[in-house]
Amino acid sequence: MPELEQFTSSAVDAVIARMRDLEAGLPARDGVAVFNRVYLAVTEEVDRRIDRGGFADARAAAALDVRFARRYLDAVDAVADDRRPPACWRPLFQMRRHPGVRPLQFALSGINAHIGHDLVLAVVDTCHGLGCEPAELEDEFDQVGDLLVALEEQIREELMPGPDLLQLADPLTHLMGSWSLERARSATWSAARALWALRRFPDLAEEFTERLDAAVGLAGRMLLTPLPD
Repeated sequence: MPELEQFTSSAVDAVIARMRDLEAGLPARDGVAVFNRVYLAVTEEVDRRIDRGGFADARAAAALDVRFARRYLDAVDAVADDRRPPACWRPLFQMRRHPGVRPLQFALSGINAHIGHDLVLAVVDTCHGLGCEPAELEDEFDQVGDLLVALEEQIREELMPGPDLLQLADPLTHLMGSWSLERARSATWSAARALWALRRFPDLAEEFTERLDAAVGLAGRMLLTPLPD
């Protein structure tokens, strides 16, 4: 499949280099920087697994990973160029410097946008590009999802307040308990299959995509609710 030629480990390396550049140029407390660090760690691990043969179809894994990452980087570029990013990303960019939003909220809001919206479109785009069905990408989807679930557990431990603040009355405890990456991941796979099924109905596919974008953006905005110290 000729399209696969452009999606190799070197293409993933280029995405990683771009995210490292972003990390170097953003203040550590910036909300986009918080998410970028999280996502960079995931992409680096995907690259390592591709290099050591951890995917049954390494080229398909690279294609999905690069298309997935480019959705986030396109949103970054849109904001830098004074263009509107997708609705799912707007809350993070609008709230990125709000002093009442904690780092864990930034991280999960970015993951919500990227998984709930971008991964859906990346799966469909990859299927179009490779001439395959979503089922043929399910293994790659699951492995990337497993990485994100493991990382979510890690960042919750790293970015949650200390034990003295982690009380049942802490609003952050309640807010973070309202969102689950595992549930979001399951919904993403269903949405990707539904959008693929709508490919012969462009008007419906466009409406579905717009409503998905708006719904994911609403969830992201709720995750960024400013909290008292």
